[in-house]
Amino acid sequence: MLTQTASPSDVTAQEGARAKRKKAFVRRLPGDRSQQIRRTVQLIFLMLNAWIGIQFVLWVRYFENRGNFRYFERPAGVDGWLPIAGLMNLRYFFVTHHFPAIHPSAMVLVLVFLLSSLLIKKSFCSWLCPIGTVSEYLWKLGRKLTGRSFNLPLWLDLPLRGLKYILLAFFLFVVFKMTAQDLGDFLASPFGIVADVKMLDFFRTIGIFGIVVMATLIALSVFIQNFWCRFLCPYGALMGIVSIFSPAKIRRDAEACIDCGKCNKACPSHLAVDMLV
Repeated sequence: MLTQTASPSDVTAQEGARAKRKKAFVRRLPGDRSQQIRRTVQLIFLMLNAWIGIQFVLWVRYFENRGNFRYFERPAGVDGWLPIAGLMNLRYFFVTHHFPAIHPSAMVLVLVFLLSSLLIKKSFCSWLCPIGTVSEYLWKLGRKLTGRSFNLPLWLDLPLRGLKYILLAFFLFVVFKMTAQDLGDFLASPFGIVADVKMLDFFRTIGIFGIVVMATLIALSVFIQNFWCRFLCPYGALMGIVSIFSPAKIRRDAEACIDCGKCNKACPSHLAVDMLV
């Protein structure tokens, strides 16, 4: 049997290629602190939302006690928790060209978040959204407890991903079906004026059914990575649709790629990163 021995130059070339591939696997910017910065921004906005919530509760407490309580200003940021009112105000503004008087900050915040998605994709979801931050820490907790995150099979994952778009379509249908007069009347109605207080009362007087639903969502978020964001969040669905038109794109560095597939496993959105160009 004849055997062919590689020449020294061939061996050197092969070793050089292997070394290059190994070197390519190392993060190209050893000083990259982008994820650390992202986590810091997430925690800052989480604490900011917690303070807004506390200040809002104290503001409501003042009126519930008929003024026999220290007065706190109503934080405008609480309107960020009223995305439906924000969409209503946004449509009302485009139709009438009048700035809404009720929950105006809701419209401004919706516009800011949509603009951020248009410029730099779903940055709101991954950097600013407090629910997204909590969801991320829940699945990381689950990974520490079980050593892994559970991924749904593709035949179940794809249909479930459509749920948030169905919810979004429902809300958009309700908003766009209403005339400008209907929108103005609803926002100026007693319910529309105190929609923020109604939202607070939902959590203050939550029943058994609500507790069971929230506990189920928390449990699923622990074991399934980004369960709420991936399958149920209509706000995230809206941001995702807008981000399609963003000039920012995820691109794979073909020269640095060693086809290990680790980028796919690390991607929280389960993107096929190794297939991107």
